[in-house]
Amino acid sequence: MKRLAPHRTLQWSLGISLALHLALLTLRFAAPETFNRVFEDTPLEVVLVNARSNERPPEAQALAQVSLAGGGQVPEVHMATSPLPAAATTESGTDITEMQRKIEALKVQQMRLLTQLKTELNELSRDDPGDKSNANERQAREERKQQLTRQLAQIEQRVAQTQGSPRKRYISPATKETVYALYYDKLRRTIESQGTQNFPQARGEKLYGKLTMVITVNSRGELLSTEVASSSRNPLLDERAVAIVRSAGPFDPFGAKMRSQADQIVVVSRFMFSRDDTLSTRMLAPDQ
Repeated sequence: MKRLAPHRTLQWSLGISLALHLALLTLRFAAPETFNRVFEDTPLEVVLVNARSNERPPEAQALAQVSLAGGGQVPEVHMATSPLPAAATTESGTDITEMQRKIEALKVQQMRLLTQLKTELNELSRDDPGDKSNANERQAREERKQQLTRQLAQIEQRVAQTQGSPRKRYISPATKETVYALYYDKLRRTIESQGTQNFPQARGEKLYGKLTMVITVNSRGELLSTEVASSSRNPLLDERAVAIVRSAGPFDPFGAKMRSQADQIVVVSRFMFSRDDTLSTRMLAPDQ
């Protein structure tokens, strides 16, 4: 058998290699997608759908087992983006500082309006000897003055209510704060001691009975008012009870915590002048 010459074998090898390279280059430019699938490590993409459509999408973005128009974008359907449970929604609480700032701004605006109304009213109230306006103009000016006067009265009343009124705290048996309970207990013992030592009498006879009194004390411990809400049906005993409370004052000033919450405290108390010649008091709810 005749053997091929070495140079003839080399020529065949080069020819076959050149033919293969030409074929690959032709495939690369003629069918690039096929070339990429054959020679590149292309990952397999799986698209799962929960709906199908007979309408083919105009531009397919992925290969799927069925046609899906719109990419599965179903209105009002939200899908979780995390396997973790949904975090609790937190809302910021009321900003007390911001609220106070708004209140102060409203007060400034109210005072500015009050000043403007007073200025306009003063201008309308000036008597001008050379005023030659007709009767209609003078009548319109008088009506405007009356309107401004009413507005001023309303605004001044609101200012007095919002800025000038003291902060009152009504003390009742349901009051839980210890500071108020301790303060009332000392006030009660002071009044009872004063009433027992100076038990009410009239013409040498002791006065017995019970009544209800409303007592108001300010932050300095001063007695502001006493009001007999339910009489003992003995006017003299009612007067003696009021005198006992007034003589027991002034009481202790409020502590720092009480002052931060109230300018005045109001106590409704039942007074009982007993046959053993002692005064005992019992705190009631404001509506009793």
